[in-house]
Amino acid sequence: MSKDIIANKEAPILSVSELVKTYDGKNVVDGISFEVKKGEIFGILGPNGAGKTTTLEMLEALRPIDGGWATLSGIDIAKKPEEIKALIGVQPQTPSFEEKTKLVELIEFFSAAYGEKVDAMEFLKDVQLEEKANSYVENLSGGQRQRFSIAAALVHGPKVFFLDEPTTGLDPQARRNLWGLVKEVRDRGVTVILTTHYMDEAELLCDRIAVMDNGKIIALDTPKNLIKALLKRGFQKEQIVEQANLEDVFIDLTGKDLRD
Repeated sequence: MSKDIIANKEAPILSVSELVKTYDGKNVVDGISFEVKKGEIFGILGPNGAGKTTTLEMLEALRPIDGGWATLSGIDIAKKPEEIKALIGVQPQTPSFEEKTKLVELIEFFSAAYGEKVDAMEFLKDVQLEEKANSYVENLSGGQRQRFSIAAALVHGPKVFFLDEPTTGLDPQARRNLWGLVKEVRDRGVTVILTTHYMDEAELLCDRIAVMDNGKIIALDTPKNLIKALLKRGFQKEQIVEQANLEDVFIDLTGKDLRD
């Protein structure tokens, strides 16, 4: 496949070929290849140390690519990292922001940094934080901080949005609310690429999934097809059909409304 992909409706928004990242002589990302279609939610799953976060950081132009290549919207990530950063939004595992600065001011600052002028209150409203507009990030709960980081990452209208384990440590209400936000981002035409340790999250959100282990992609397909392939290999487990689970009980008893 040529590096010189011209972005169009048929071409993938992201193309990755034989991507490598090496630390201390070991390939922590070991020659992976995949494509992401425009407008899909693409998940990268794997145990700790599989290479998920390192892969995202290379695609976000935050870490050098040691081998292979990747293009985003037809642009070579390694050759033009600043152009890439203007096209993407990023929500890291542990987002950090300037302290003693109001949320509305931070949104205005981030948009100005991209040469944009936005309605900060509208962005905060989109993530149910309009009542916290004059609060500081350090005073937000975990769920509120995650929602704010999504708003901040979208001020410049990115084509691709990266999320690294976005719901880790969140309570059930905040977790389900964030799922809804991710779907809304996708519905705006933004391609979403995320990592997660939660299989139910990946199955619910992702159009396709790449499973990584030891730096390699060992499976890539839709959640339904991956499950079908497992069953075809003879996998069986005790058949217990439940109409609800404990999380459903918790949400029913305590409500869906956010508490933070």
